[in-house]
Amino acid sequence: MKNPTRTIIALALALLITGCTSLPVTSPPPPPASPTLPQAQQPPPPAATPLPTASPSLPSLPPTPSLPSIWPTAGWQTSTPEQQGMDSQRLAAMFESIEEQDLNLDGVLIVRHGYIVTETYFPPFQQDTKHELYSCTKSFASALVGMAIDKGYVDGVSHPVLDFFSERTFANSDERKTAMTLENLLTMTSGLDWEEGDPIYAQMMRSPDWVQFVLDTPMAVEPGSQFNYCSGCSHVLSAIVQATTGTSTLDFAQAYLFEPLGISGVTWYADPDGIANGGWGLRLTPRDMAKLGYLYLHHGVWDGQQIVSAEWVSASVEAHVQTEDELDYGYQWWVYPPLNAYTARGRGGQLIFVMPDLDVVVVFTAEVEDDHVLLELIEDFVVPAARGDSSLRSE
Repeated sequence: MKNPTRTIIALALALLITGCTSLPVTSPPPPPASPTLPQAQQPPPPAATPLPTASPSLPSLPPTPSLPSIWPTAGWQTSTPEQQGMDSQRLAAMFESIEEQDLNLDGVLIVRHGYIVTETYFPPFQQDTKHELYSCTKSFASALVGMAIDKGYVDGVSHPVLDFFSERTFANSDERKTAMTLENLLTMTSGLDWEEGDPIYAQMMRSPDWVQFVLDTPMAVEPGSQFNYCSGCSHVLSAIVQATTGTSTLDFAQAYLFEPLGISGVTWYADPDGIANGGWGLRLTPRDMAKLGYLYLHHGVWDGQQIVSAEWVSASVEAHVQTEDELDYGYQWWVYPPLNAYTARGRGGQLIFVMPDLDVVVVFTAEVEDDHVLLELIEDFVVPAARGDSSLRSE
């Protein structure tokens, strides 16, 4: 039986799409989970060094529209879909499909040419509700690693992981673990015998030292030889940012990423040592989630400032390794070749989906079992709406 509340919402979608109106704002209190980190303190900037790369040459950057004259630092501008060359009827059909499939979505936001053209939230979620990003957090952590490299705190992605923690001793050490590099962590090819899922999350979270827990894990294969999704490895990335910059990961993010983009009131859960969880735990509004996609869409430039280098953006959204999914993997970003697109991707259907060819950023927050249904919504409705094509995605 259909949810009557969602039916009412669906009937109002035409008004929401045409007027792009905002809903009232309420925010639920954050759950009492891991401790949060302190407010930002400006870390001292080091001398800049050139960005080392893992490969001899970087791929060419995808096409990007001209830089906008108005940036959404203080807030997004809204527009009708037609004013930005999108078909509102096609977008309305997407919401009809969401209702027909009874998909448990929390919010949908679409940006075209720098304007929000569609923004809808399903109760109890509203525009200013901070949402758990789950593994979309990883893409933010990746950006911070790139910024640490850009600023000279880290010498490059070929740096051995254990060298960042030279004062420690880790169990099950061998030549393979010693050879594990920063790039292996970024591409989920660490070689660690890590079985992703709730049981190992619980073990890590019960541990007094999450970094020790992850790097004590035995090796299964040679680093770089096999894709194996590892949220613990993403947490080690955050620990590396904190260890090399001399400030907390959150403070570094506040100073160099969140504040320039106009993102405030950030909640990011931390481990017992005060290290922001690189694998999950960041909470943001969908509007703020879209800002990361918009930053990457413009090759790391934001309002005249190079926040993260274009070289890092290009390397991050390049397919470095194939997975068992239809998506490939970059530096903590999933790569979607059919649309020349890439996405931050979190449990339950959290997506920041970027399509440079169409100048579109799509944000989904949801509670679905399989996020491929959201990818189908993008292919079936968002892409045709942007292309002016009424045909359905070919099966």
